[in-house]
Amino acid sequence: MPLMIKNPPFPVAWITGASTGIGRALALRLAAEGCTVAASARSADALKSLEQEAETLAGRIVAVSLDVTDSAAIEQACARIVADLGVPDLCVLNAGAYIPVDAKCLKAEDFRIQFNLNVMGTVRMLEAVIPGMVERKSGRIAIVASISGYRGLRTASAYGATKAALINMCEALRMELGDAGITVQLVNPGFIKTPLTDKNDFPMPFLMPVDKAVDQFYRGLLTNRFEITFPKRFTWMLKFARLLPYALYLPLLNRSTKAD
Repeated sequence: MPLMIKNPPFPVAWITGASTGIGRALALRLAAEGCTVAASARSADALKSLEQEAETLAGRIVAVSLDVTDSAAIEQACARIVADLGVPDLCVLNAGAYIPVDAKCLKAEDFRIQFNLNVMGTVRMLEAVIPGMVERKSGRIAIVASISGYRGLRTASAYGATKAALINMCEALRMELGDAGITVQLVNPGFIKTPLTDKNDFPMPFLMPVDKAVDQFYRGLLTNRFEITFPKRFTWMLKFARLLPYALYLPLLNRSTKAD
């Protein structure tokens, strides 16, 4: 019998993009802390495996297959979760895609796919979950962006643009939803060892194992600070880089990320 935890930090949590990487690891961490986690992604098989992996943990994971580009499917999934589990106390909006862009053969379709999933997928989820939290006057929403949204990075002209949009959106939502009792947090990971970063063919400074990243992610969710970043040495370097003029920033980043 798994150990039961009487007062989990988030009795009901909903995570999108939960089939791999940070989303999967966070779902398991929350379940280990006694939370009931609705785990969503497009891969039903991966979610079923995740659900089974959590069977010995203090909480549980409930697989909810979902494509966040489908508004009707989101409405149905939200209704199911609320009916079966209750209004989520925590929503982690993590679904996203990274398609490296080679500027020499840029394709509009690569931008469309990433904006539709990374930005509009997040907005569709917000449209579904905000009303229940507003009615209850409480809740926490963590939106996963990226340090790629701070300033331009090689091969990330599309991906970084989507994350910059999420950063700006979160700043506005933090103020407005805060008035309704809802805590909005922005999560900006650096380079984390996941299937997304495996696509990169350039040096990734301070590449962080996913288990260490999720530990910092989880600890950040227990606070009320707006931005959760990791690994901190690298993200703070990028924060400083935002202050640099282009004459310094572009040559510096070009040299540090250029493939051999």
